[in-house]
Amino acid sequence: MSGVLSSSHPAAGAVAPATRTRDPRVAGGAPTRTSAARGGTGATRPRRGVLSRRAAFWLVAVTTSTLLAASSAPSPLYPVLQARFRFSSSTLTVVFAVYVLALLASLLTVGRLSDHVGRRPLLAAALLVDAAAMVVFLSADGVGALVVARVVQGVATGAAVGVVGAYLLDLQPADGSRLGSLVNSAAPTAGLGVGAAVTGLLVQYAPSPTHLVFAVFTGLFLVLAALVAVLPETVAPVPGAWSALRPRVSVPRAARRAFLGAVPTMVATWALGGLVLSVGGSLLGVVFGQTDHAVVGAVLGLFAAFGAVAAVLARDLGPAVTALSGSAALAAGTGMFAAALAAGSLPLFVVSAVVAGGGFGAAFLGALRSVTRLAQPHERAGLLSAVYVVSYLAFSVPAVVAGELIAELGLRATALWYAGLVGVLAVVSLLLASRAARRPATAARG
Repeated sequence: MSGVLSSSHPAAGAVAPATRTRDPRVAGGAPTRTSAARGGTGATRPRRGVLSRRAAFWLVAVTTSTLLAASSAPSPLYPVLQARFRFSSSTLTVVFAVYVLALLASLLTVGRLSDHVGRRPLLAAALLVDAAAMVVFLSADGVGALVVARVVQGVATGAAVGVVGAYLLDLQPADGSRLGSLVNSAAPTAGLGVGAAVTGLLVQYAPSPTHLVFAVFTGLFLVLAALVAVLPETVAPVPGAWSALRPRVSVPRAARRAFLGAVPTMVATWALGGLVLSVGGSLLGVVFGQTDHAVVGAVLGLFAAFGAVAAVLARDLGPAVTALSGSAALAAGTGMFAAALAAGSLPLFVVSAVVAGGGFGAAFLGALRSVTRLAQPHERAGLLSAVYVVSYLAFSVPAVVAGELIAELGLRATALWYAGLVGVLAVVSLLLASRAARRPATAARG
């Protein structure tokens, strides 16, 4: 779910609007030193032929969803590509993981660059690079090309996500609605769900689907790159671009206890997401005998889509309540996931995708808010980088390990062990969230 971290890719907990540019990786918004366009005042003079702030906001939101839709598009295709190029499950998980690691590296380095060079140039460049990745997919003739395509896509998506997260905050209405933070939370995961579902439909019903999917995204990225020209620029270029490329990973002292308590939630949510989006299609085919690619795409899309729904529903809840309810849903959903695998029940598997997906969205959002609220504005970038590192390593590394174990244990047994470990972490997360939710009440009585 490369995308939940974008508001998820960074913080979905909003703060009040500021009159300065926000760190592009903080959906909650740590003001930085450059000037942003808030309340109709831009960092540069208005240009002719530029979209209104409202129209620009929704164009950036569509761009966000498209980026993440493209990132999940290969998931329903993995079984098809695996059969065509005859590679193992361990290789499949490597193809998945290199994208995540490239995205992480890009976020940590290029993520803050738009504060210095401007939003528009970096977004246009990232979209063009993503279009190039789609062309590599189109011409892929083996595993090597798939790995290259996923690495290039990861770099482009990481760079773009940093920009669009900041852009949405720059352009959101100055009415206190926190619409930028809400869209930052929902658009990436909604895009992941739509990408998987639409790809499944194309694979099942369209001609030449493995080419058509990437041809469509190539065209979309080229169009979106051209439309960047009509977006208002919200940041004036300032020096320091080279220093912005240096990753800052740190957990401030005030947030360390909360961060350690949130680690089980981060690992459980993203590890389950990594399993679903890497070998979920194979599970549906091998364990449940599901050969309809439209169904495969829909089920994978449900997991991500309900993560977005949960983020929207939980937007007004406190961090402790959000984390507690999300952890409970994650634990229940993971239990259903394991039961569905053991019984070979597709209907139960679909229900588990809905429940676990909702748990993913709420649990991670609650954990993220509980951590970021304890950091000072100048500390948030380093803290969110630490969240990225934990979450994306959990998203990729366990999936690769599972891919290696599949050759020894088989797909079903490996997935059951994996679900069991995630379930244990989800229960730990639930206990910690329950303790955190009781703490304020205890303090109030004292």
